Amino acid sequence: MQVVVWDLPLRLFHWLLALCVIGALVTVSLGGNWMVWHERFGLAVVGLLTFRLVWGLVGGTYARFGGFFPTPKRVLDYIRGHWQGLGHNPLGALSVFLMLGLLSFQALTGLFSNDDVAFYGPLTRLVSSETSALVSGWHRSTEEFIYAVIGLHLAAIAFYRLRGKKLVGPMLHGRKTVHQMKDPENEAAGGLALSVALIIAIGMVWLAYGGWIPAPPPAPAVPAW
Repeated sequence: MQVVVWDLPLRLFHWLLALCVIGALVTVSLGGNWMVWHERFGLAVVGLLTFRLVWGLVGGTYARFGGFFPTPKRVLDYIRGHWQGLGHNPLGALSVFLMLGLLSFQALTGLFSNDDVAFYGPLTRLVSSETSALVSGWHRSTEEFIYAVIGLHLAAIAFYRLRGKKLVGPMLHGRKTVHQMKDPENEAAGGLALSVALIIAIGMVWLAYGGWIPAPPPAPAVPAW
Protein backbone atom coordinates (compact mmCIF):
# COMPACT_ATOMS: atom_id res chain seq x y z
CA MET A 1 0.00 0.00 0.00
CA GLN A 2 1.02 3.62 -0.47
CA VAL A 3 1.18 6.20 2.29
CA VAL A 4 1.56 9.96 1.87
CA VAL A 5 4.76 10.92 3.67
CA TRP A 6 6.05 14.19 2.21
CA ASP A 7 3.42 16.95 2.14
CA LEU A 8 3.20 19.46 -0.71
CA PRO A 9 4.81 22.40 1.17
CA LEU A 10 7.81 20.24 2.05
CA ARG A 11 8.18 19.00 -1.53
CA LEU A 12 7.95 22.52 -2.92
CA PHE A 13 10.56 23.67 -0.40
CA HIS A 14 12.90 20.88 -1.46
CA TRP A 15 12.82 21.64 -5.19
CA LEU A 16 12.77 25.42 -4.84
CA LEU A 17 15.77 25.24 -2.52
CA ALA A 18 17.65 23.08 -5.02
CA LEU A 19 16.84 25.56 -7.81
CA CYS A 20 17.91 28.59 -5.77
CA VAL A 21 21.15 26.99 -4.55
CA ILE A 22 22.08 26.04 -8.12
CA GLY A 23 21.20 29.56 -9.26
CA ALA A 24 23.34 31.11 -6.52
CA LEU A 25 26.33 28.90 -7.37
CA VAL A 26 26.06 29.58 -11.11
CA THR A 27 25.65 33.34 -10.77
CA VAL A 28 28.54 33.75 -8.32
CA SER A 29 30.74 31.85 -10.78
CA LEU A 30 29.69 34.19 -13.59
CA GLY A 31 30.28 37.29 -11.47
CA GLY A 32 29.85 40.80 -12.85
CA ASN A 33 26.26 41.89 -13.34
CA TRP A 34 25.11 38.37 -12.41
CA MET A 35 25.87 39.21 -8.76
CA VAL A 36 22.51 40.97 -8.62
CA TRP A 37 20.89 37.61 -9.26
CA HIS A 38 23.24 35.95 -6.80
CA GLU A 39 21.83 38.23 -4.12
CA ARG A 40 18.27 37.49 -5.19
CA PHE A 41 18.85 33.77 -5.06
CA GLY A 42 20.48 34.21 -1.65
CA LEU A 43 17.47 36.10 -0.31
CA ALA A 44 15.20 33.38 -1.66
CA VAL A 45 17.31 30.80 0.19
CA VAL A 46 16.90 32.83 3.40
CA GLY A 47 13.13 32.74 2.98
CA LEU A 48 13.04 29.04 2.14
CA LEU A 49 15.26 28.05 5.06
CA THR A 50 13.16 30.15 7.43
CA PHE A 51 10.04 28.42 6.15
CA ARG A 52 11.64 25.01 6.68
CA LEU A 53 12.67 25.83 10.23
CA VAL A 54 9.13 26.90 11.09
CA TRP A 55 7.63 23.96 9.19
CA GLY A 56 9.89 21.66 11.18
CA LEU A 57 7.95 22.78 14.26
CA VAL A 58 4.37 23.18 12.99
CA GLY A 59 4.29 21.05 9.82
CA GLY A 60 3.00 17.54 9.28
CA THR A 61 4.20 14.45 11.12
CA TYR A 62 7.12 13.63 8.84
CA ALA A 63 8.19 17.26 8.41
CA ARG A 64 8.72 17.89 12.14
CA PHE A 65 12.29 17.80 13.32
CA GLY A 66 11.37 15.98 16.51
CA GLY A 67 10.12 13.01 14.52
CA PHE A 68 13.42 12.30 12.74
CA PHE A 69 16.12 14.02 14.81
CA PRO A 70 19.13 11.65 14.64
CA THR A 71 19.59 10.75 18.29
CA PRO A 72 22.42 8.29 19.12
CA LYS A 73 19.85 5.57 19.82
CA ARG A 74 18.14 6.03 16.44
CA VAL A 75 21.49 6.01 14.62
CA LEU A 76 22.58 2.82 16.41
CA ASP A 77 19.22 1.16 15.73
CA TYR A 78 19.56 2.01 12.04
CA ILE A 79 23.11 0.67 11.83
CA ARG A 80 22.01 -2.55 13.53
CA GLY A 81 19.02 -2.88 11.20
CA HIS A 82 16.44 -2.31 13.95
CA TRP A 83 15.17 1.10 12.85
CA GLN A 84 11.69 1.30 11.35
CA GLY A 85 9.97 4.36 9.98
CA LEU A 86 8.57 6.07 6.90
CA GLY A 87 10.29 9.43 7.10
CA HIS A 88 13.98 10.28 6.99
CA ASN A 89 16.16 7.47 8.29
CA PRO A 90 18.75 8.58 10.91
CA LEU A 91 21.61 8.86 8.40
CA GLY A 92 19.39 10.80 6.02
CA ALA A 93 18.41 13.04 8.93
CA LEU A 94 22.08 13.80 9.58
CA SER A 95 22.38 14.88 5.95
CA VAL A 96 19.28 17.08 6.27
CA PHE A 97 20.59 18.92 9.33
CA LEU A 98 24.05 19.25 7.80
CA MET A 99 22.60 20.77 4.64
CA LEU A 100 20.29 23.13 6.53
CA GLY A 101 23.10 24.26 8.82
CA LEU A 102 25.59 24.84 6.03
CA LEU A 103 23.14 26.69 3.80
CA SER A 104 21.97 28.82 6.73
CA PHE A 105 25.57 29.79 7.46
CA GLN A 106 26.17 30.66 3.79
CA ALA A 107 22.95 32.65 3.49
CA LEU A 108 23.52 34.65 6.68
CA THR A 109 27.18 35.45 5.98
CA GLY A 110 26.25 36.46 2.44
CA LEU A 111 24.04 39.22 3.81
CA PHE A 112 27.11 40.96 5.27
CA SER A 113 29.63 40.10 2.53
CA ASN A 114 31.25 42.16 -0.22
CA ASP A 115 33.61 41.50 -3.09
CA ASP A 116 35.78 44.63 -2.62
CA VAL A 117 34.66 45.85 -6.05
CA ALA A 118 30.98 46.54 -6.65
CA PHE A 119 28.91 43.98 -4.73
CA TYR A 120 27.80 44.60 -1.17
CA GLY A 121 25.41 42.39 0.73
CA PRO A 122 22.12 44.01 1.76
CA LEU A 123 23.11 44.25 5.43
CA THR A 124 26.76 45.34 5.10
CA ARG A 125 25.80 48.82 6.34
CA LEU A 126 25.10 47.32 9.76
CA VAL A 127 28.69 46.18 10.35
CA SER A 128 32.16 47.66 10.07
CA SER A 129 34.29 47.16 6.97
CA GLU A 130 36.61 44.88 8.98
CA THR A 131 33.71 42.68 10.08
CA SER A 132 32.35 42.57 6.53
CA ALA A 133 35.78 41.52 5.21
CA LEU A 134 36.00 38.76 7.83
CA VAL A 135 32.51 37.45 7.09
CA SER A 136 33.18 37.65 3.34
CA GLY A 137 36.15 35.35 3.82
CA TRP A 138 33.98 32.85 5.69
CA HIS A 139 31.33 33.05 2.97
CA ARG A 140 33.80 32.33 0.18
CA SER A 141 35.83 29.67 1.99
CA THR A 142 32.82 27.49 2.79
CA GLU A 143 31.50 27.42 -0.78
CA GLU A 144 33.47 24.22 -1.45
CA PHE A 145 31.64 22.50 1.40
CA ILE A 146 28.36 23.10 -0.42
CA TYR A 147 29.68 21.28 -3.48
CA ALA A 148 30.84 18.44 -1.22
CA VAL A 149 27.47 18.10 0.52
CA ILE A 150 25.63 18.20 -2.82
CA GLY A 151 27.96 15.47 -4.10
CA LEU A 152 27.26 13.32 -1.04
CA HIS A 153 23.53 13.89 -1.48
CA LEU A 154 23.62 12.75 -5.10
CA ALA A 155 25.82 9.78 -4.19
CA ALA A 156 23.31 8.72 -1.53
CA ILE A 157 20.47 8.91 -4.06
CA ALA A 158 22.44 6.71 -6.47
CA PHE A 159 23.39 4.27 -3.69
CA TYR A 160 19.82 3.77 -2.52
CA ARG A 161 18.66 3.51 -6.12
CA LEU A 162 21.05 0.61 -6.67
CA ARG A 163 19.56 -1.03 -3.58
CA GLY A 164 16.09 -0.72 -5.07
CA LYS A 165 14.97 2.27 -3.00
CA LYS A 166 13.74 5.29 -4.92
CA LEU A 167 14.25 8.65 -3.21
CA VAL A 168 13.47 11.06 -6.04
CA GLY A 169 9.97 9.77 -6.84
CA PRO A 170 8.56 10.17 -3.31
CA MET A 171 9.91 13.73 -3.21
CA LEU A 172 7.90 14.44 -6.37
CA HIS A 173 4.56 12.83 -5.51
CA GLY A 174 4.96 12.49 -1.74
CA ARG A 175 4.01 8.82 -1.46
CA LYS A 176 5.93 5.79 -0.26
CA THR A 177 5.04 2.15 -0.73
CA VAL A 178 4.94 0.10 2.48
CA HIS A 179 4.14 -3.54 3.02
CA GLN A 180 3.09 -3.13 6.63
CA MET A 181 1.47 -0.23 8.43
CA LYS A 182 4.41 0.33 10.75
CA ASP A 183 3.65 4.01 11.20
CA PRO A 184 0.16 4.78 9.88
CA GLU A 185 -0.34 8.07 11.68
CA ASN A 186 0.41 11.11 9.52
CA GLU A 187 -1.01 14.28 10.98
CA ALA A 188 -1.22 16.90 8.24
CA ALA A 189 -0.64 20.55 9.07
CA GLY A 190 -3.55 22.92 8.60
CA GLY A 191 -3.88 26.18 6.73
CA LEU A 192 -3.10 28.22 9.84
CA ALA A 193 0.28 26.53 10.27
CA LEU A 194 1.10 27.09 6.60
CA SER A 195 0.09 30.75 6.83
CA VAL A 196 2.25 31.30 9.91
CA ALA A 197 5.26 29.67 8.24
CA LEU A 198 4.83 31.75 5.08
CA ILE A 199 4.37 35.02 6.97
CA ILE A 200 7.49 34.43 9.07
CA ALA A 201 9.48 33.48 5.96
CA ILE A 202 8.36 36.60 4.08
CA GLY A 203 9.15 38.73 7.12
CA MET A 204 12.65 37.28 7.30
CA VAL A 205 13.27 38.03 3.62
CA TRP A 206 12.16 41.63 4.25
CA LEU A 207 14.59 41.93 7.15
CA ALA A 208 17.39 40.34 5.12
CA TYR A 209 16.76 42.67 2.17
CA GLY A 210 17.65 45.63 4.36
CA GLY A 211 15.10 48.05 2.97
CA TRP A 212 14.33 49.10 6.54
CA ILE A 213 17.88 50.39 7.12
CA PRO A 214 18.02 54.22 6.96
CA ALA A 215 20.01 55.56 4.04
CA PRO A 216 23.36 57.11 5.01
CA PRO A 217 23.40 60.92 5.16
CA PRO A 218 24.66 62.61 1.99
CA ALA A 219 28.28 63.60 1.89
CA PRO A 220 28.93 67.28 2.67
CA ALA A 221 29.21 69.49 -0.36
CA VAL A 222 32.72 70.42 -1.42
CA PRO A 223 33.26 74.13 -2.10
CA ALA A 224 33.89 74.94 -5.75
CA TRP A 225 36.94 77.12 -4.98
